[in-house]
Amino acid sequence: MRKSILAAFIFLLVIGCSSIKGIGKDSFSSNENSLINNADSLTPMRVYKITNKKDSLLLRTNSSYIKPDPNNRTLQIFVKRLYATVRDSISMGVGIAAPQVGVLKNIIWIQRFDKELFPFEVYLNPQIIKYSKETQTVKEGCLSIPNRTDTLNSRAQSITIEYDTMYGEHKTETVENFTSVIFQHEIDHLNGILYLDHLEKEFRDSKKRKIN
Repeated sequence: MRKSILAAFIFLLVIGCSSIKGIGKDSFSSNENSLINNADSLTPMRVYKITNKKDSLLLRTNSSYIKPDPNNRTLQIFVKRLYATVRDSISMGVGIAAPQVGVLKNIIWIQRFDKELFPFEVYLNPQIIKYSKETQTVKEGCLSIPNRTDTLNSRAQSITIEYDTMYGEHKTETVENFTSVIFQHEIDHLNGILYLDHLEKEFRDSKKRKIN
């Protein structure tokens, strides 16, 4: 009898620990929930800057999967607040990623210059699965890097991406030209990468070519 009770207790303990371990893997943390719900859905959020040490550390951190769920109230509020941030008169960007407002989830907004009327669209869990060999030269700036723009020569001319919609549809598409640059820039943010990293690599590669 005692062995049966002990076995049942161990089983429940293992199940309990496994359940606790799995909590939050595809949803917002308690800190993120507080950050998102401290204002209404029309209120922009503070943009994190590399000039702030604490902000900079977060911007260098990988984001994680977010479960698409149209019934997730916090997700709905956050997506709207992230849009309000990128369209705020102070920012007026063409794209933004969740880490730029302190939320480490794979969510981005992109202005689609390749579509009529240049709409903004939201993407969950976007990934680049193919880069063209052909590159393009483009000037980039970043809401998280104040008062600076630089010219990059290494962005792919076209990319193929996979992503989830807010309603859980999984899609694949190929994006070209400047819109592809916005995708590359914002997906970099989800991986803790800034455009300055590409600039530094271009500079190092250029020096190597001169030496050789």
